[in-house]
Amino acid sequence: MTITVSVRQVVGPEDAERRNTQGLRDGFVIEDLFRPGEINLTYSHLDRMIVGGVVPASGTLVIDHVPETGTEQFLERREAAIVNIGGAGTVSVGGKDYVLGFQEAVYVGMGQGALGFASEDPQAPALFYVLSAPAHRTCRTVHITRDMAKKVVLGSANESNARTINQYVHPDVCESCQLLVGLTMFEPGSVWNTMPAHVHDRRMEVYLYFGMDEATRIFHFMGKPSETRHVVLKNLEAVLSPGWSIHSGAGTGRYAFIWAMAGDNMSFTDMDKVPMEELR
Repeated sequence: MTITVSVRQVVGPEDAERRNTQGLRDGFVIEDLFRPGEINLTYSHLDRMIVGGVVPASGTLVIDHVPETGTEQFLERREAAIVNIGGAGTVSVGGKDYVLGFQEAVYVGMGQGALGFASEDPQAPALFYVLSAPAHRTCRTVHITRDMAKKVVLGSANESNARTINQYVHPDVCESCQLLVGLTMFEPGSVWNTMPAHVHDRRMEVYLYFGMDEATRIFHFMGKPSETRHVVLKNLEAVLSPGWSIHSGAGTGRYAFIWAMAGDNMSFTDMDKVPMEELR
């Protein structure tokens, strides 16, 4: 079994300002995450976040030793959160199986051993979205259902951003070292996410857009507030956001997204809001 890992170096704001569209995509966009029968990981030097897609087909896929971490086992000095956005599947952790339905997750604490992934039906495979950050202590492994998520309702129809933020890996739901993970759903007719915009220099963030029709696109805005850029994303594409960058977007149709953060603190509300007049 082969685990494919790509590495993304840190990109500064001055560098991003000089990049063309392909250059921005090379630095920030993660494409082709979910391939049947494969494990695909991206190791970002932004807070050492690892972003991955695992699609078990006829058998079990295992993440154990990943050379890029410099440790004997993947979770030796890391924690992970796994969200299923496909058919039913099983994540095996430390000899225990966790059956994940659609939009269910499992948080895995540091040092819990290899991770196994299997689909209940290979014809409707699970799509396991994997997020991992360095950890300094072991927290309890928790199966997180949609009902367990803390729900925060924000926005309005008038602003085209009425949405519900489902906080999965969050201090009010389950303990973690530095990972924060959640899933945002929109009301019909609302297309804008994270607008008005903000930055948070203490933490990086990554978005995975999903639940989109084939022709739907997200216009995702990034960059310093005074030097914004955009990339166009399709279903199941992710985008990395450094602490200096805004991270907001608008969709041409229905979509949802999974957000994840790692960095200095665990405060979801720690953000520096950007006044609309500062956006350029």
